[in-house]
Amino acid sequence: MTGPQPSPLRPRPQFPWLAAGLGVALLVTLGLWARGRSEAPPAEPRGTTRLSHDVVVERVQAVAKLVSSETTVRDVVVYENTWMNSTKRSLLVVTGKVNAGIDLGAGADVRIDDQARRITVTLPPAKILGVEILNLRTYDETAGLWNPFRPADRDAIHRRVRAQLVRTGEELGVVEHANQSARALLQTLLATDGYTVDVTFRARAVVPAPG
Repeated sequence: MTGPQPSPLRPRPQFPWLAAGLGVALLVTLGLWARGRSEAPPAEPRGTTRLSHDVVVERVQAVAKLVSSETTVRDVVVYENTWMNSTKRSLLVVTGKVNAGIDLGAGADVRIDDQARRITVTLPPAKILGVEILNLRTYDETAGLWNPFRPADRDAIHRRVRAQLVRTGEELGVVEHANQSARALLQTLLATDGYTVDVTFRARAVVPAPG
């Protein structure tokens, strides 16, 4: 009768450095992962959005096409021309329509600060875009003795009428009204998702008077 047989011995690992190496690699990987998370930019809160530059420019262009200010003007125009002490004179009453708006031909400047949630838009100032003469009546016309009315005088009268309609429209605030309308509409369209909108206008170019 034989006694219990001894259990076979388990072989010892032949490469003890392999386990240590795997442990070190795991620690290094975890360290790099933690460092990468600390250096990565903080994730935006869920639900926040950013307005891209192209989107803002598209909305600015749409507003420039839509926004215009129009006023009907009635004014008196006096035309006089003297040649060799002979004066011809015409008194006219004109009714016209003056349209003002923003022409983006000079370009618009758009700046977006996502950190401050602020949009700054700089536009060219509104200007008179068109003048339409609705009615033109002559109440008094006197030709000079040797200075009669000619076709060139009719052209000069129409130029003077249009220029006076432009001046009167500006005095009535049609240009400023177009600026204010553009500012209000842009602030409404762009002031979303917590953005603050600043709309400014460049200074108008000073046109020198003819010398």
